[in-house]
Amino acid sequence: MKIGVIMGGVSSERDISLRSGEEVLKNLNIEKYKEVIPIVINSKSEVVEKVKGIDFAFIALHGKFGEDGTIQGLLEALGIPYSGCGVLASAVCMNKALTKRIIQSVGVNTAPWITVKSVDEINYDKIREFDYPVFIKPNNGGSSVATFFVKNEGDVEPAVREGLKYDNEVIIEKYIKGEEIFSFVLNGEVFPTVAIRLKNSEFFDYSSKYDVDGAEERAVILEEDLQREVNRISKEIWNVLGCRSYCRIDIIVSNGIPYVLEVNTLPGMTSSSLIPKSSKARGIEFSELLDKIIEYSLH
Repeated sequence: MKIGVIMGGVSSERDISLRSGEEVLKNLNIEKYKEVIPIVINSKSEVVEKVKGIDFAFIALHGKFGEDGTIQGLLEALGIPYSGCGVLASAVCMNKALTKRIIQSVGVNTAPWITVKSVDEINYDKIREFDYPVFIKPNNGGSSVATFFVKNEGDVEPAVREGLKYDNEVIIEKYIKGEEIFSFVLNGEVFPTVAIRLKNSEFFDYSSKYDVDGAEERAVILEEDLQREVNRISKEIWNVLGCRSYCRIDIIVSNGIPYVLEVNTLPGMTSSSLIPKSSKARGIEFSELLDKIIEYSLH
């Protein structure tokens, strides 16, 4: 097959997408495929022309027009198979509040939240029920762009205003103190859990995720009952959201109880990303992981 690695894009996560795409290009087994080419997207209108002639699209986009089902729908219309989840699962998981409503309906714990579309909609009484601090971030965002850890009421409105610059809806979420872990699911199989130890920040923010020394990430084996529960809810989420190929589930464990924060259908694939670490703990190197993602996406 001739594989095109689609990267760049038009979202606030463009730089991370370019880094993910370069890492995918570096690790794809060029001896296994007819040709592997980079496809850097700078505008939506150029996609149709740039993907002509490829047999498979490896999507390394993040954010809007990458993870929200838009480019997936375009590729389906063009008859080009692609990596990752389909149109519907991509669109649903991009919307944090909608994802939380769905997983909550099947008994999965998630942090309490509200959403606002303007500063006039801010419900301070409800936020006080959550108690401070709270997280404020774009409802359809990622990579912790415009994510704020708000500790007092005076900082709520500025954080909401900033979030609305990136999205037309902002989510305000109760802060749950605990250990942040990540569950990687590949073709319905739950891979080793990855835990985070932060170094210089209060939460897993942009610099923690992407700076070389931002955080220590390692595959772990949780206490038996907790690991069983994490694996169970990971499979439950995979099924109820209709995921395919692969996804990453972000979880906070507080007092032994896992709370799901969000689901990423196109998680980062940089050298510091979590998915390759989980895969390696299973004995699967990055190149083989990419092969498996392509294989499962095709079938």
